[in-house]
Amino acid sequence: SLFRDRLLAAHFGASRSLDLYYVAFRVPDFIYTLSLFFAASTALIPILVEKFSEDEKKAQEFFGSIFSLFSLVVVVLVGVAYFIMPALSRFVAPGFNLQEQSEVVLLSRILLLSPLLLGLSNLVSSVVQSFRRFYVYALSPLLYNLGIIFGIIFLLPKFGLAGLVWGVALGALLHLAVQLPTVFSLGFSIRLYLPRISRDVISSLKLSVPRTLGLSLNQLVLGVITALGSTLGAGAVAVFNFAQNLQSVPLSVIGLSYSVSAFPTLAQSFIKNQKKEFLEYFSLALRHIVFWSLPATVLFIVLRAQIVRVILGAGAFSWIDTRLTAASLLLLALSILAQGLVMLLVRAFYAAGRTLLPVGINLVSSAATVGSAFWFLALF
Repeated sequence: SLFRDRLLAAHFGASRSLDLYYVAFRVPDFIYTLSLFFAASTALIPILVEKFSEDEKKAQEFFGSIFSLFSLVVVVLVGVAYFIMPALSRFVAPGFNLQEQSEVVLLSRILLLSPLLLGLSNLVSSVVQSFRRFYVYALSPLLYNLGIIFGIIFLLPKFGLAGLVWGVALGALLHLAVQLPTVFSLGFSIRLYLPRISRDVISSLKLSVPRTLGLSLNQLVLGVITALGSTLGAGAVAVFNFAQNLQSVPLSVIGLSYSVSAFPTLAQSFIKNQKKEFLEYFSLALRHIVFWSLPATVLFIVLRAQIVRVILGAGAFSWIDTRLTAASLLLLALSILAQGLVMLLVRAFYAAGRTLLPVGINLVSSAATVGSAFWFLALF
């Protein structure tokens, strides 16, 4: 992802063209989040673990029903979004002129392939994670970024921004494809058929609702911030996304890694009523996140300008772009520890079946973020 961002920075700098690229993700990403109502791994993994320990065939039938139901619903959502995209573009980018909004519509329509492909990939990754095949799970985002890099190097010069987003679609396809051999080897299939709404499917959907609501709130907040950024002049959206992507590196390496690896074990411990083991494993993961996140936070604060310049400082990415991105990274880096712990806490609550509390907290946090965004925008 760092090499991907360096290539984007070198080609575009913090420019309006890159703003268009990032804004085009907003509607497809929101649809992807809504699709997690049928494919949230935090809901599927505990059920898959329990089902597979009881009857492998029932676990496979359950997965097949969820897979077919997801595919049907997402195709409908993508079809509707394709036709109403011109109206939606006015909300996600109010600061863009008509020509720029038309470009966003074109790019967003291509990117509508990603909710389908990444949603299916998220489904199969639930199987991969349930059986602790974390190497394959870790390989999928690498191939996703390789698809984008292919788009930057080979498709962008020939097709412009449209070629770049076709690279994103290619990356989403690779994200799914790399996990399929592992899923097939475990006895699961991805055949499409008329889904059977069983008790287990209903239970999975109920567990997915809070997680989907929480992630939808996050996407709405990001949409508001992006919309506000579109009114601040060329490069504002790009600067924010560059800083957020840099901040996501320690979050992914530390917070997400420990949280994802801990979740199947936490779910299995709770299912078996091993509360002592549950708390011990949770405590161990928490201590590791704190231990590594604190020095990462200090490093990103002290060396923010150097980090930005080394990773992004090439081609069209100017010194002014560096200073703006470094200032944004400073503010975002303050939350590295908190966000890492939230990743673990949310999964612990889901493993224990307590799904409403994280949503309530997320609602308060989202309201505070949006309110403060408008207030600070007026203030500064």
